[in-house]
Amino acid sequence: MKKFLLFIFLSLIVGSPVIAQSGGNFQGITLSGRIIEAQTSVPLEYTNVVLFNSADSSQVNGTVADTEGRFKLEGVKRGSYYLKISFIGFEDKLTDKFEVNRGPIIDLGDFRVTAKAYNVNDVVIEGQRAPISYQIDKKVINVSQQLTSISGTAVDVLENVPSVTVDIEGNVSLRGSGNFTVLVDGRPSAVQGSEALQQIPSSSIENIEIMTNPSAKFNPEGTAGIINIVMKKSEYSGISGIFDLNGGFNDKYGAEMLFDYKQNSFQSNFGLNFDNRTYDMTNTNESWSNTSSGTNYLESDGNSTSGRKSYGFRGSVSFNLSQNDLAAFGGRFNNRNRNMNSNLGYSEWTSLSSDKNYYDNRSRRKRGGDSYSVFTTYTRKFGVPGHELTAEINYDYSFSDEETMNELLQNDLITSGQKSTEKGPETEIRTKLDYTLPLGGDDKFEAGYQGELEISEEETGAYNYDLISSSYIKDMLYSNSVNYDKNIYALYSLYSGTMDKLGYQFGFRSEYTYRNIELLKSGQQFNIDRWDYFPSAHFSYKVFEKHQFMTSYTRRINRPRGWELEPFQTWMDAYNVRIGNPSLLPEYIDSYELGYQSYFGKNLFSIETYYRITENKIERVRSVFDATTTLHSVENIGKDFSLGTELFFNFDPLTDWNVNLMGDFYDYRIEGKLNGNSYERSSFNWGVRFNNSIKLFASTQIQFNLNYNSPSVSSQGRVEGSVNSNLAIKQEFFNRLLSATLQIRDVFGTSKREQTYRSEDFYNYSLMSRESRVVMLNLRFNINNYKSEKRNGSDDGMESGGDF
Repeated sequence: MKKFLLFIFLSLIVGSPVIAQSGGNFQGITLSGRIIEAQTSVPLEYTNVVLFNSADSSQVNGTVADTEGRFKLEGVKRGSYYLKISFIGFEDKLTDKFEVNRGPIIDLGDFRVTAKAYNVNDVVIEGQRAPISYQIDKKVINVSQQLTSISGTAVDVLENVPSVTVDIEGNVSLRGSGNFTVLVDGRPSAVQGSEALQQIPSSSIENIEIMTNPSAKFNPEGTAGIINIVMKKSEYSGISGIFDLNGGFNDKYGAEMLFDYKQNSFQSNFGLNFDNRTYDMTNTNESWSNTSSGTNYLESDGNSTSGRKSYGFRGSVSFNLSQNDLAAFGGRFNNRNRNMNSNLGYSEWTSLSSDKNYYDNRSRRKRGGDSYSVFTTYTRKFGVPGHELTAEINYDYSFSDEETMNELLQNDLITSGQKSTEKGPETEIRTKLDYTLPLGGDDKFEAGYQGELEISEEETGAYNYDLISSSYIKDMLYSNSVNYDKNIYALYSLYSGTMDKLGYQFGFRSEYTYRNIELLKSGQQFNIDRWDYFPSAHFSYKVFEKHQFMTSYTRRINRPRGWELEPFQTWMDAYNVRIGNPSLLPEYIDSYELGYQSYFGKNLFSIETYYRITENKIERVRSVFDATTTLHSVENIGKDFSLGTELFFNFDPLTDWNVNLMGDFYDYRIEGKLNGNSYERSSFNWGVRFNNSIKLFASTQIQFNLNYNSPSVSSQGRVEGSVNSNLAIKQEFFNRLLSATLQIRDVFGTSKREQTYRSEDFYNYSLMSRESRVVMLNLRFNINNYKSEKRNGSDDGMESGGDF
């Protein structure tokens, strides 16, 4: 507690600025603000901003917004003015009249501009946004440009963006790591990782923000960073909506509805979605293991079916309590079910005898449950634009129920069987308090508190098939119950500003963690009581008007998951058993980035170099459990290093042809000790993406994507390279009231996952191929074109309001 109070005191000392205004002759007032896109809130760089005198409409001053959409007009005299904001492909905006009568600096807040609509032969064409934009701490992916993923989920969108790879089963990796945090509209999801992304329909997503080096303001959990899903919300008055239907062969179909209502300061939105996907797969496995009685060999091949079904709804309401008081509340519910059924033929023999034993394996795995989240926020705005205090509370609940059953058959009769179950609830309560204080110009101080309380229960069961009774009998030796409690309390502070062409941001975060794991059967408890500290620093430097460098450093943490700490054996299936490690330490990650962005007309070139060091590297280790079973344990195996470069080039070879070229090249090295032996492994990994979008006619567009990821290594194995390709054609009808998109995924039938694990005592090779040339048709109906006629005036142009 003394350390906690000391940190609060130091944060207040460091964060309390002394602001002095010098006297002297009046040099004029400086006006500042930011230009953002209406629907996505993405900053628009290089927008023209012109200041006019409202008395005679004479031009007074003008400038161009920087790469973060910010502008500054200096030397403005007291008086009455308005702004004209213009940018190619967007509607010109004339702001409401405002008074300038105090200084020296006035922050006008955010101005929202709208994509321009052209009418050509009664067909509406909207100005196109860039598919990817770069900001000082994140990349923003424009989902509306991803035609090949329109009938899919967030996972399908991420297949075509920098920094991300996706395997055949929909598992997402961010810069080579599957450990990242998923946010939805800036709030943690009730379920995490790839499972969370697989539940979010791409048609309901406005954009995806990828933060590989988030500042100290954000939760530092996750090796690779944060993926924030920004959901669609209309920025226009009245009622608008979207209704989507999609379907394909082999039991693939889904639907979604989105509705928005906005009037003055009141806005509400509501969405429903249903999704069903089934994929057929082929599987091949080869393995051997050394035991005291010799070497055992096992081969299998056959077919499997993977199915995913989910439905959910979400809604929120936001409104102004007064001119300076805003409130919002909302929530979401999701039901998810996933099934994996396989029928494999096995052959088994030993080094002592070449006689083979043949049998069939029938495997069934079910995983599902409900989750819901509710939130409420309150924001108080003070006299100066940007000076505000926000409080938020979130409540998340999820229940997971998983069952795996394996049965061995000979001549269609069950000779042995095993069933394992895992189920239990998880509750999480999060509170947050954020304070922002503008200090004049672009300087700003931020501070806040974040708290997280997590309580979960898990019950695992193991059952063996009894040949006499033809039923499953519970094995109490491998059945356990565990309670898991975790409390995290954090304080952070940020200071940001600019000096000429240099932009900077410094941050510091301190976290206190208390965690307790209780094994109900034995009464054992495992506690952690620890402080952690996370600095961050971000810089940007504008060399010329459309050329800038960005660099950053952050420190992150990856805390072990619940099951990774459980010190008892849990059967995953008939051939795999896992055991946790309560002595497991968290990973600590130091991440460095250096980037450069350059605009040539409408073309964008970006290069990012990154270096990441992970201490206490956590990895799942395989070893021999018995003659036919593999033991999966978790160890701190040392450290790993990733040094890489990401390239992105967006250009238009022709007027109606847009091309994105992306490349990720990195050297990966892992070193440490495993089973008492020192080791070092390395690989040079790379991946390229080639995305094409061609507008054939005013209302017809075609898109083709081609992705390749090279082989990579782990402490015990290697994953082979993979190629994937997708094609989509979109046709719009009736002034964009209806659109149809035909998709073909895995055009060349090359999707697969091939991996090898080996040690002195075992070897395992597996190959999984998924059905190819998946054809889907998506129909979208727009209600009010998902927008209404704009109001007269500024259309929410000055988000912060207030008098000048």
